[in-house]
Amino acid sequence: MALIELQGIKKTFKMGTELIRALDNISISVKQGEFMSIIGPSGSGKSTLMNILGLLDMPDSGSYLLDEIPVHTMSDNDRANLRNKKIGFVFQTFNLLPRASALRNVEMPLVYSASYDRSYSKKNIRQLALEAIEQVGLKDRMHHKPNELSGGQRQRVAIARSIVNKPSILFADEPTGNLDSKTGAEILALFKKLNSAGTTLIIVTHEQEIATVAERVITIRDGKIVGDQHATA
Repeated sequence: MALIELQGIKKTFKMGTELIRALDNISISVKQGEFMSIIGPSGSGKSTLMNILGLLDMPDSGSYLLDEIPVHTMSDNDRANLRNKKIGFVFQTFNLLPRASALRNVEMPLVYSASYDRSYSKKNIRQLALEAIEQVGLKDRMHHKPNELSGGQRQRVAIARSIVNKPSILFADEPTGNLDSKTGAEILALFKKLNSAGTTLIIVTHEQEIATVAERVITIRDGKIVGDQHATA
């Protein structure tokens, strides 16, 4: 059974008098537990595809089933709630709160969720955040603020924040772009570990070396999928 099922997805943007076809009839199926990358040059449509997959944007036409839920028919609020429950994001720029500790940064998605979900108590939020911090190997740095952490440690905090609500899918957008090669390799190894534990993982990148870490590589160009390659054992 597919976790993600896209059929005939199209998305067009208007730039001045010109229409840009960002996605042109995209169809793709992703199974639970897959480790997939989406690669393409700047302007290829890969970021637009990630935004639609991650429920940050909507297509002009086509259908999207997430865990058999037809998200293309949902209201904005319902999509936002579904995104908060099922999807995590890791970005190149970390996006951490500068004055908050690593632990507090990780707690923030659950603090937001607690505003409409009473199952989250302060004690429960703290416990889940501690588990996520430990999962990324930063238990000894959890009380440090971002400016007291290295780039790799800040990215680990961002990853812990993205998995604290135990999402079905984790999206990583150029996750090693601000890291040196050694630290980037450590982050990719962490992603592999998370995937081995059952998280469906989708990396968006323009770097072939990063993309081929995944078990499946989707290549996109000019809004079309031009390659879909699975790793061979």
